[in-house]
Amino acid sequence: MPEADDETRLQVAALGAAVKVERQRQGLSVQELSKRSGVSFGLISQLERGLGNPGLGSMHRLARALEVTLPKLLSGVGGDEMVVRAGERHRLPGTAGGGSPVRELLSPRMQSHLQVIRSTLPVGFSNEGRPFRHLGTESVLVESGRLLVVHGERRVELEPGDAMTYGCSTPHWWANAHHDVTVVLGSVTPLEA
Repeated sequence: MPEADDETRLQVAALGAAVKVERQRQGLSVQELSKRSGVSFGLISQLERGLGNPGLGSMHRLARALEVTLPKLLSGVGGDEMVVRAGERHRLPGTAGGGSPVRELLSPRMQSHLQVIRSTLPVGFSNEGRPFRHLGTESVLVESGRLLVVHGERRVELEPGDAMTYGCSTPHWWANAHHDVTVVLGSVTPLEA
């Protein structure tokens, strides 16, 4: 029976790693995921450390809060998905039209700590009133249009082909500085340079 116990521990550890990778990819704290899912802080913390034995209901609530399917979450980290087809890109929360940008995940979900995101910013877009601040390092490349990046006190206008890399723990925001849509490719990792 010890082999079965070892296998269960490995599966719980893989599940916990998958939850942690997706939570960090979305920039959520354990507390925020707990509030969003209705699953206790302690259970999530324990799971991410490869401990415990979460129930199916808890796992379903975590998957729903992370906006992934339960089978995807249960498959753990490092499955065989390497390709994201153009028509199958995951749209990140807050991309529901109006004056909002459309943010599409180009990297496979839950495969690594690296996120590659394509953002299409409508004319007049700015998130100056709601700057981002989270752990990690971000690198952006302007594909088309012009992008104003404000990182702390520094203001930089990027043109097509220009790139910028910065630490995300400093408050930062973007604005479309063009008379048409601006398209930005960005890479984010939870590691701060």
